[in-house]
Amino acid sequence: MRHVTSGLMTALVALMAFTAVLALVLILGDLIAKGASSLDWNFFVQNPVPAGETGGGVANAIVGTVVIVGIAALIGLPVGIGAGLYLAEYGSGRLGFLVRFVADVLNGTPSIVVGIFAWTWLVKPVGGFSALAGSVALAILMIPMIARTTEEMVRLVPHSLREAALALGYPRWRTSLRVVARTALSGIATGCLVGVARIAGETAPLLFTALGNLNFSTSVLQPMQTLSLQIYVYATGPFDEWHRLAWAAALVLMGMVLVLAVVARWVTRQRYGSAR
Repeated sequence: MRHVTSGLMTALVALMAFTAVLALVLILGDLIAKGASSLDWNFFVQNPVPAGETGGGVANAIVGTVVIVGIAALIGLPVGIGAGLYLAEYGSGRLGFLVRFVADVLNGTPSIVVGIFAWTWLVKPVGGFSALAGSVALAILMIPMIARTTEEMVRLVPHSLREAALALGYPRWRTSLRVVARTALSGIATGCLVGVARIAGETAPLLFTALGNLNFSTSVLQPMQTLSLQIYVYATGPFDEWHRLAWAAALVLMGMVLVLAVVARWVTRQRYGSAR
C-alpha cells in the first residue's frame, strides 16, 4: 500500500511539473509563431513610425528598458539582499517581525498602487515624468521579493558553517557576508532574476512615472519608453501592423529575460560550481 501511495504521489508531482513546463513552452511557442517573422535588423535599430505607416522598430523601447530596469536593479538588489541577510541572521526581534510584515504586504500590493505612490511623491512634486521615477517604482516592487527570497535561501545554509567561521575568529558580520552569502549565492541569484523578470514586464507603474516616449531618449530625468509600454500601446491600437509589432516586442522582452537568466546561471556555476 505504501509503494502504491508513493507511486501515485510521484506521478502527481511529475504531472504538475510537466504542466508548469508545458505552460511556458506554449507561451514561448505562441510568441515565436506570431512575432519571429517581424524581427529584422530595422526592428532593433529604428524608432517607431507614425500611426498608419508600416515598418519602424523599437530601438527606443529596448534602450529604455535596459536603462530603467538597470537603475531599478542598482537600487533594489543591494537593499533587497541586505534586508534578506538581516532578516535571516539578525531578524529575530520586533524589528525583524516588522520588516517581514512590510515585505509580505508589499509583495501582495498591486503594482498600480505603487505607481500611484511614485507619481504622488516623485512625479507630482517635480512637475514632470521621468525614467528615474519609473526606476524607483520598479525598485519598490523588487525589494520585498528579493528580501524574502534571500532570507529563505540564507536560512538553508547549515549552522555548522557559521560555527566553523566563528570558531576561526571571523566576526559575525564577516561570516554573514563572506561565508553564508557565498554559500547561498545560487539561490540569491535566482531570487534576483525572478525580481528583475517581474519588473521588466511591468506596465502600470511606468504609466504613472516614465510615461513613455516615442523618441529616442537616454536622459533619466525625461520620459522614456520601455518594451512593456510599447507593447501596451501597440496591442491596444487599432492597426494590424501595431499588433504584429506588439508580438515581436513581446518576444524580444522574453528573450532579454531568458538571456539574463542564462548568463547569471553560467556565471554562478563557473565561479561557485565546485562548492555546490
